[in-house]
Amino acid sequence: MRDVSSTTRVGIIGAGNVAARHADVLSGFPDVVIAGIADVDPLKAEALAARHGVPAFDGHAGLLEAGGLDAVYVCVPPFAHGKPEHDVLSCNLPIFVEKPLALDLKTAENIASEIQRRGLPSAVGHHWRYLDVLDRARDLLADRPVRLALGHWLDKVPPVGWWLDPARSGGQVVEQAVHVLDLARVLVGEVTMVHAVPAASGGDGAAGEVDRAVAAVLSFAGGATGTLATTSLLRHKHRAGLEVYADGVALELTETSLTVDGGEVVEDAGRAKTLVDRTFVDAVRGADGDVRVPYAEALRTHRVALALARSAAEGRPVTLDD
Repeated sequence: MRDVSSTTRVGIIGAGNVAARHADVLSGFPDVVIAGIADVDPLKAEALAARHGVPAFDGHAGLLEAGGLDAVYVCVPPFAHGKPEHDVLSCNLPIFVEKPLALDLKTAENIASEIQRRGLPSAVGHHWRYLDVLDRARDLLADRPVRLALGHWLDKVPPVGWWLDPARSGGQVVEQAVHVLDLARVLVGEVTMVHAVPAASGGDGAAGEVDRAVAAVLSFAGGATGTLATTSLLRHKHRAGLEVYADGVALELTETSLTVDGGEVVEDAGRAKTLVDRTFVDAVRGADGDVRVPYAEALRTHRVALALARSAAEGRPVTLDD
């Protein structure tokens, strides 16, 4: 690993909304320099690069060939994962990958194997793991195991052209509700079986589009049961989060708050999107970075999301191997 005792030079692959968010956060760190931004759409790359006064590249190859990088962020749509990660890793660079990891399992597993083989720092953008209210929820649950979990992502169609195409986005469970599945793994445990049932379009979606509504049952290794409900039929985000029920306590977590027993509402401090970047940079710099979701950990959540997508497509329960 390079000596990053002064500033850490970070390259960003992708120039969409999520990449822009990371660029804004990283530019606020005094020990980080954004070294360049690449996108297959040169206009997007140039616009985001100009905002931060850095070079723009019309593809990630140029960014990597320019050299001088200490780490790279890969913030590309689901269908574009694979080659960018392998090219970054071939340069022996630490890597931050935005979720979802890929459209399929093989691509993600190959990337995970290469990260492990090279022993490089990695992180994935499951920033909900850094919610202060998640820490509070874990304290409230203490030694009381969760017996019931109800997840939901009830939202609109995001304003990107590829999202409704299942061959490009993977569907709502893979692209959005994976955040909720990750929370469920933290608070409830590993998922052992899923059975997802998509709604018939009923005129609400076109042929060849992602499922516009899905309901699923989940079984957990510790004996808990749960459900996940998703829809993209709305005009705004209505609800996204996870309810958990244990002996004598009911909790509901969202990206912004924790509701305890249907009454007390604890607002999150709003630091999660900063901490997910700060901890990765610290790990790259050789400090004790609190990276809560390295790539291998995110892969476990990705397997659950893909199992749900497979169950919905095949119309049958899917069991996850340990």
